[in-house]
Amino acid sequence: MAKDEKKTITVNDQAHNLEDLNDQQVAMVNHLQDLERKLSNARFNVDQLTVGREAFIRLLEESLSQVEVAAE
Repeated sequence: MAKDEKKTITVNDQAHNLEDLNDQQVAMVNHLQDLERKLSNARFNVDQLTVGREAFIRLLEESLSQVEVAAE
């Protein structure tokens, strides 16, 4: 049989059992977990947007240089 392991969180280098927290503290932990997930998703989106922007800048630069060569 598996050993019962209590879920813990660490705050300021101190471990706390989730089952020992009150409802308000559990809600705060849930908010923090959700915010961490959202921040991670936002970083991912920023990375995608940055790469896309850089690609369009390159495409525009290439297009403009082709126009300059054709004009010569």
